Amino acid sequence: MSVRTLPLLFLNLGGEMLYVLDQRLRAQNIPGDKARKDEWTEVDRKRVLNDIISTMFNRKFMEELFKPQELYSKKALRTVYDRLAHASIMRLNQASMDKLYDLMTMAFKYQVLLCPRPKDVLLVTFNHLDAIKGFIQDSPTILHQVDETFRQLTEIYGALSAGEFQLIRQTLLIFFQDLHIRVSTFLKDKVQNSNGRFVLPVSGPVPWGTEVPGLIRMFNNKGEEVKKIEFKHGGNYVPAAKEGSFELYGDRVLKLGTNMYSVNRPVETHMSGASKNLDSKTQENISPNPLAKEELNFLARLIGGMEIKKPSGPEPGFRLNLFTTDEEEEHAAVSRPEELSYEVINIQATEDQQRKEELARIMGEFEIPEQPRQSASKGDDLLAMMDEL
Repeated sequence: MSVRTLPLLFLNLGGEMLYVLDQRLRAQNIPGDKARKDEWTEVDRKRVLNDIISTMFNRKFMEELFKPQELYSKKALRTVYDRLAHASIMRLNQASMDKLYDLMTMAFKYQVLLCPRPKDVLLVTFNHLDAIKGFIQDSPTILHQVDETFRQLTEIYGALSAGEFQLIRQTLLIFFQDLHIRVSTFLKDKVQNSNGRFVLPVSGPVPWGTEVPGLIRMFNNKGEEVKKIEFKHGGNYVPAAKEGSFELYGDRVLKLGTNMYSVNRPVETHMSGASKNLDSKTQENISPNPLAKEELNFLARLIGGMEIKKPSGPEPGFRLNLFTTDEEEEHAAVSRPEELSYEVINIQATEDQQRKEELARIMGEFEIPEQPRQSASKGDDLLAMMDEL
């Protein structure tokens, strides 16, 4: 397991989260002069993205993220994304948050699987960062935060060997190996089978620095080529035109990690049969303590570095529905397999009272004060996902 995997996992999943939220916010967007108090406007969309991105790239948060450390459980990471998604006036209920996390994880899993070289996972990350900068073009302070993260990535990962990148890719694939959730976009594009597994292509450019398959060369003990044998490889491969740029600005060449929602189309998720009977996930969920001691320390440091902006004023926030209708959202909530449910973690640091008090203080800073329901307010459907931590 690589101790350099966590930053890449977090940044790429965060990028996919922003893609989904931007698409849904645009789909529900109402012109400002026509919007009611409980409807989204373009100003609200920009505010939500700015708040989330600003929190995501917080300097202290990034410092903790880039420290060498092992990957932790899906539940621990999910808790961080719950907090991140609610770092603005936007509110998601459990079913919508589940769907958001499914889309994030399956999109990045697909990208990791299709990376031509292990090192190209860094290009995928840069594609996400490039798109994120497009969301905040009018916010120079937040742009500087993202550029600073880019420089950290270049400094840390630029010197890694091919073997180290292979270990990072292997660590990511182990993290995703039990996830087989069907996504409508992938199914329509015929890159995912009905069982939730991805279809690997047998055509297109080969990895940079390699040759198109179809030729075997034989050498003698002096290193001289003595024989060539051609064979049919059954694919339709072509040489790579050029290597993607690893600079702050440049042509990444690789399209993995770009926004697949830029073409407006609804995206649905479905549990595949294989996903409903996962021994490893079931075992993880029945564990009496979902966070080991190290994970507790990691989560406390990580969340402690995040600065959540609480909604001000009498209107606590907008509700965003990632489903077409409220009925679909309610059905998804009750029909989701228990082993795939990411409920909020109850953290109990009973072994260390001081750590428990510190964690309680950190979590308390994220509390969203309860507001009385008002029939015509933007906070009508506010759902407190994090009442207990």
